[in-house]
Amino acid sequence: MPVRFLLDGEVVELDAVDPTATVLDHLRYTMRRTGTKEGCAEGDCGACTVLVGALEGEGVAWRAVNSCIQFLPMLDGKAVMTVESLKNDTGTLNALQETMACNGSSQCGFCTPGFVMSLHGRTIGARGCDLPVEEVIAGNLCRCTGYGPIIEAGEGAGSCEQDDTRVIAALKALEGSASGEWRGRRWFAPRTCDELAVLLAEHPDARLVAGATDVGLWVTKGLRDLGTVIFLGGIAELAAIEESDDALTLGAGVRYADAHAAMARLHPDLGELVRRIGGLQVRNAGTIGGNIANGSPIGDGPPALIALGAELTLRSMAGRRTMALEDYFLAYGKQDRQPGEFVESVRIPRPPADAVILISKLSRRFDSDISAVCGAFALRVEDGVIEEARAAFGGMAATPKRAGTCEAALIGQPFAEATFTAAAEALKADFEPLTDVRGSSAYRVEAAANLLRRLWLRSQGVATSVLEAVDG
Repeated sequence: MPVRFLLDGEVVELDAVDPTATVLDHLRYTMRRTGTKEGCAEGDCGACTVLVGALEGEGVAWRAVNSCIQFLPMLDGKAVMTVESLKNDTGTLNALQETMACNGSSQCGFCTPGFVMSLHGRTIGARGCDLPVEEVIAGNLCRCTGYGPIIEAGEGAGSCEQDDTRVIAALKALEGSASGEWRGRRWFAPRTCDELAVLLAEHPDARLVAGATDVGLWVTKGLRDLGTVIFLGGIAELAAIEESDDALTLGAGVRYADAHAAMARLHPDLGELVRRIGGLQVRNAGTIGGNIANGSPIGDGPPALIALGAELTLRSMAGRRTMALEDYFLAYGKQDRQPGEFVESVRIPRPPADAVILISKLSRRFDSDISAVCGAFALRVEDGVIEEARAAFGGMAATPKRAGTCEAALIGQPFAEATFTAAAEALKADFEPLTDVRGSSAYRVEAAANLLRRLWLRSQGVATSVLEAVDG
């Protein structure tokens, strides 16, 4: 059956669809929506930003996403807005565009449509956009204007109400599973976990794609053929968020933008970590399960979840099995996921109020950058003695990994500076990290040890964040 989506309220049907054709290419070269630009083809610059809307409850949830790494079948059953969609009935600019044009918010203009779409999302209350303007546009790069006038335009735009009545009715008519074939390559877009389990049993080698924030680059940069693809974005069960007194359970398809508030309630450091995972467009697409399932050694989420004692549930036609999250990662590029299995959910125990926790990400650029080192510690202290300690790192080994030597140096020792100094030295025996563009091996080892020292300093009321240092 065809891929069907709405563009400015009109249904677009595409019959023979390449499952890895990007939304950006289709908009620019087939539909001539040339306001959507290609700057990086990897979800980093935001020049390709569009708004994608999906039914959620009785309304439409709009999200700013990078169209350069979204595949066309991911639009099935959804609505799209490009910068051309914003013009008034008379063909003139809307208020936000007018402000951008008149107050010096654009020089060469290449990046401007992407900024406009991100900021328009904020004016209509799109998901994840209830943030300060500078955070909403952290995933949009401008190399010539400077951000001052752009921020002023965003702050001056206010909010507006969008009537989605016609969009809701049209989207309801597009509901249902989808599938297709193009030059021998098959793709599927199931709507339930039961459908997914059946498909994976029939196609155990299929590539699962949730937000495509990683897999998209395999195609745009690596030019890889993904073979049979199963798109997960339409499975509502995988987007469930359950909070209880003792745990937070997140479906594998929960987007980071949607998980942000619940994860911040679990611990403020976790919320701050999520805020720095890519730009808003990346958090609007990237999922909890995708960040885990791909097994990246530099994924930001897994080290923090491992330190907090998270458990992973996998599902297949044979049933479910649950494991400690750290046991899922076997070696570089190898995870404990059997043919026919998929990641269904992750359960994160709620830490006690008196737990001593630090989760910290170090990167060359503060916002929208990949970790050089990501460290997370969770300690239980009783009567001045460290009774339990969990320490996990990303960027230090071939997989996200616990620091066993460091943990052993902490457990049973007094909660004192000398203990943390000794444990920081012990930690250096846990890892032999690689040197790459994000940092040398020596830097990573020293930085990881310093994160443990940071935990001690923060427990003593010392400001340790670069933001606190700037504010102070």
